[in-house]
Parts: sequence; C-alpha cells; structure tokens
Amino acid sequence: METENKENEETLESPKKKGFFARLRAGLAKTRDSIAGGFDHVFTDYQKIDDDFYEGLEETMIMGDIGVSATDRILSELREQVSEQHITETSECRQLLIDNIRAQMTVDEHAYDFEKGPAIVLVIGVNGVGKTTSVGKLAGIYKEQGKKVLIAAADTFRAAAGEQLSEWAKRAGVDMISAREGSDPASVIFDSVQAAKARRTDILLCDTAGRLHNKKNLMEELRKMDRIITKEYPEAIRENLVVLDGTTGQNALSQAREFADVTDLTGIILTKMDGTAKGGIAIAVQSELDIPVKFIGIGEKMDDLQRFHPDEFVDALFDNKEEKTDEQ
Repeated sequence: METENKENEETLESPKKKGFFARLRAGLAKTRDSIAGGFDHVFTDYQKIDDDFYEGLEETMIMGDIGVSATDRILSELREQVSEQHITETSECRQLLIDNIRAQMTVDEHAYDFEKGPAIVLVIGVNGVGKTTSVGKLAGIYKEQGKKVLIAAADTFRAAAGEQLSEWAKRAGVDMISAREGSDPASVIFDSVQAAKARRTDILLCDTAGRLHNKKNLMEELRKMDRIITKEYPEAIRENLVVLDGTTGQNALSQAREFADVTDLTGIILTKMDGTAKGGIAIAVQSELDIPVKFIGIGEKMDDLQRFHPDEFVDALFDNKEEKTDEQ
C-alpha cells in the first residue's frame, strides 16, 4: 500500500504537473496585470503610508475581485503589521501584503482524504460553469492514479448532458451509470451507489443538475440525493465540490453561498481561470466562505484540471519575471 501511495504522489509531481504552473502563470496574465500591476502603481505613486495609500490598495484589490470582506481582513492585518514593526516606507509593505493574501488561502492537510476511498463526490454548480467537464477530468486524474472510478450521470434535465459526460467517461476509461433524459436524478444516484458498493469502487463521481432558474427544486433535489447517499452508503467518505466559473467574479461567490445554504460544501473547483482578469475570486471565495479551493482549471484538456496549490497560485499571480520556470 505504501508503494502504491508513493506512486500516486509521484504522479502528482509529474512533468504534466510541472507544466501546469507555466500554463497557470500564463492564464493569470490579465489578473496579474490587474492586481499585481495595480499594486505596483500604488507603491510607485505613494511614498508615504497614509489613508490615501491604503485606499489605493483597497481599490486595486476590490477591482481585482478579491472581495470587500477579504480586502478588509488583509488590509487590517497590514495596518497592524505596519504599526507593530514601525514601518515608514511603502515599499516595505509589498511583501507583507502578498504574505497576507497568501494567508487567506489554505488547504488543510486532510483536504484530499476522500481520495483514499471509498468516497462519493457530488459535483454541483449552475449550468455553464464547466461542471460536467470537471467530472470527466477528475475521473481521468483518479483513473491515472490507478483508482477504480465510476461516474453517475445525474444531470438528467440538461439536453445532451449525458452524451457529453459519456464522451468524457470514454476518454478517461471509466464506467458510467446513466438514465434517460428527464429521469429522476435521485434514482440515478441510488443505482450508482448500489453499483459503487457492488464493484468496490474507490471514487464515485456524481454529476448533478444545475437549474438555477428553478432553484427551489434544484436545492430540494440535492437534499434528496444527500439523504439517499447517507442511507445507502453511510460508510463512504463524502465530498461536495461546487464548481465556479472564475470569469464571473463576485457572481461565483454568490452562487457558492446559495449552494452552501443547502449542502455541506467541502471544496471548490475553480474553472476557466485562463485568460480572466477576475482571478482574485480564488482569494475571495476561501476568505469569505471558509471553503477551500481544491482544484483549479485552466483549459479544456484532460490535464488542465489540477489540485490547487495556494503558494503556486500566489507565485503565479505576483511573479512577473519571465525567466521563472516550473523547476525553479
């Protein structure tokens, strides 16, 4: 077992993983221009630490979608540090500010315990955020690690959702449990749970409906799924991941709050982070909801979804040295 775990860890540090940092850094270019570039202007324009200096930082952070609450928390900490350390030069604040931002994003050491299995992962989110593709990519990740993976196609209301997920299942090389379009999603979950138990599946990934326009029914459907899983497979490790579109900024935060009202969210998948100027949302969602970002997506390929590493994200966000490579 120790050998197998070591092999799985090595998979995460493969050349694909290393290349991911370079792609992440490139994808965050617009966000870096907005936030890091904005900071540079503030530190250049203001030589004295005063209210105008802090207002300049605040405006940059809010415009970069870091969010009001997270911004207040970060700047309050900075003010205390400036006072305690008797700092007088604005240039001395830059690294403190970056470190405070880094501190808002933590991934607990037990965040990925569900991967040990047997686990049931509900992947939820509104339509259009990349939910179905995220399920397919996760299946590929765990299949590559040698895990036995099963997909539940419980998004039975969106036209062609099953076909789309079926294609991802084929690409990942995993089995899928599905039903006819319009079928009861909870029944798909029930059948999938029974199959997962019978096949001794390590991870059951469940795609769910995302009909925000019919929020009441959607939320009740999620509650129903939760009850079925709890009753039929109580020993399974539970993981509820909400998928958020990074390009939507603060709207993503609002969506997460709505799902958190009815579901015990354990993690966030941030998608479409390549090419957006709203990458600061990665900081906001963790700081304001106290829910960790566990995966980040930057493209359409199978390996364009990876574990979220806060340090790498901050490095990609603030390091604008072209010579930096993944190996450094």
